[in-house]
Amino acid sequence: MVVFSADYKWLNLTAVSARGAAVAAECLARGTKAALLGQKPLTMGQSLAGGLRLGLRAAGVPVWLSSPLTDLHVEGGAVVGAVVTRDGAPGLVRARRGVVVGSGGFEHDAAMRAQYQRRPIGTEWSVGAKENTGDGIRAGQRLGADLALMDDAWWGPAIPLPGQPWFCLAERTLPGGLLVNAAGRRFVNEAAPYGDVVHTMYDQNPTDPAIPAWLITDQNYRNRYLFKDVAPTFPFPADWYSSGAAHRAWSLDALAAAIGVPGPALRATVDRFNTLARQGDDTDFGRGDSAYDHYYTDPGVLPNSCLAPLWLPPYHAFRIVPGDLGTKGGLRTDARARVLRPDGSVIPGLYAAGNASAAVMGHSYAGAGSTIGPAMTFGYVAALDLAGAL
Repeated sequence: MVVFSADYKWLNLTAVSARGAAVAAECLARGTKAALLGQKPLTMGQSLAGGLRLGLRAAGVPVWLSSPLTDLHVEGGAVVGAVVTRDGAPGLVRARRGVVVGSGGFEHDAAMRAQYQRRPIGTEWSVGAKENTGDGIRAGQRLGADLALMDDAWWGPAIPLPGQPWFCLAERTLPGGLLVNAAGRRFVNEAAPYGDVVHTMYDQNPTDPAIPAWLITDQNYRNRYLFKDVAPTFPFPADWYSSGAAHRAWSLDALAAAIGVPGPALRATVDRFNTLARQGDDTDFGRGDSAYDHYYTDPGVLPNSCLAPLWLPPYHAFRIVPGDLGTKGGLRTDARARVLRPDGSVIPGLYAAGNASAAVMGHSYAGAGSTIGPAMTFGYVAALDLAGAL
């Protein structure tokens, strides 16, 4: 299938929405046409990366794969090159004007995460590229660079499935599901921005454990909506259950026992949630109060597309952990993308962009594109400054 960004929300509703079915058919038709023509089309983030790569090729810019950065090279107090390992041997790549560090964050470096971030934390919960181990950040730090936002990440609730975690977007916001903590109680607006949900998990965890949390749904939810890539009514893979990522039971008490939360509390929570869902007003956590909350929902559910009661067994529970798209902290930079020391002075010749730099968004998350947009912008700003155009 060939899926555009705007298609995803409707694919979740294929079984219950005429528009969802039409979008699914269109995606399938695009993919079939491409296959018949021998094409391998790219969409969403991959298409952007493909366009950038094509631009590099058109400009004659070489790209070296499997050539990790070892260190930054300094002469006369300025960064004038990068030490890399290529074909198993170290080498120096000289730069006439400076070096831009765009090496990503440190989400797959367990030691750095343990040093800077709240626990529990796991590199296995991140969907960031496995090569993002903080080497560019450490290289800048060795030259005296200041760091910022190292405690934060582009968080999102994730299900730790075997092989790779699943970053939950629609699953936790579609009507008929709710999040509970270890006490079996709701603790957050499930449809809130994903970074905010994980911040709440960490904020509450020391006194009211919410890591892991549990996404609770019923069979009515399962019959209606796509879950990850599993079509409605279809069984989940067996290893979801054997790994403890998913549980299934014919009563809420049995489900509570399986996930280790108090049965009476879970029943009371679901009863309360069902009352709010039927009246269409989540007076406890405000789910559905904002336009944002309604994006990944079911417009066919009234009076509130975010809310539906749980009533049809079997019931399902999915383990929820603090996943992320990458870390948010890194080298502190100025408006020209130049890397700064703790005293605010500039390290000559050193620039940073993307997740190797401290995010311009701070601890907030404006929405989709908050990573790649600033990365491209400050990469461009750095290039202009290097060229003397600023």
